[in-house]
Amino acid sequence: MNSQQIGDIRFFNRFYTNIIGLLNGHILNSKYSLPEVRILFELHHHPNQPASDIAAYLGIDKGYLSKILKNFEKQGLIRRIVSGKDKRSTNLELTEEGKAEFQLLNEASSQQIREIFGHCTPDELNKVIKKMNEIQNILNKRIL
Repeated sequence: MNSQQIGDIRFFNRFYTNIIGLLNGHILNSKYSLPEVRILFELHHHPNQPASDIAAYLGIDKGYLSKILKNFEKQGLIRRIVSGKDKRSTNLELTEEGKAEFQLLNEASSQQIREIFGHCTPDELNKVIKKMNEIQNILNKRIL
């Protein structure tokens, strides 16, 4: 890979980061940071899992995750439940309040996508999605 290619990829990353507002302290005009929103997303889509699984999947420091989870518990967004497999360990799930908070964030995220891509024709949108899928497939090769 040459320096021009690296520069082009970095330019696109900065461009898209600005578009979706990842540099804002709080994502989607909420009170949450990007890592916090991702943790809520994971707990919504994969309830009843240990914190270690979330840390591993997101590649997040366990200490940082622990701090976020304690804050979520104080806010009443999550609860710990005893694991059915090992009574010494606990799994996490969203409370009803946590589920409601996730739904607000999820709708805000969908609205953001509508605003970003709303000017596209159906054909342009299909092209963008196809290119996104191609990028995912190429990058997944390094993981597999």
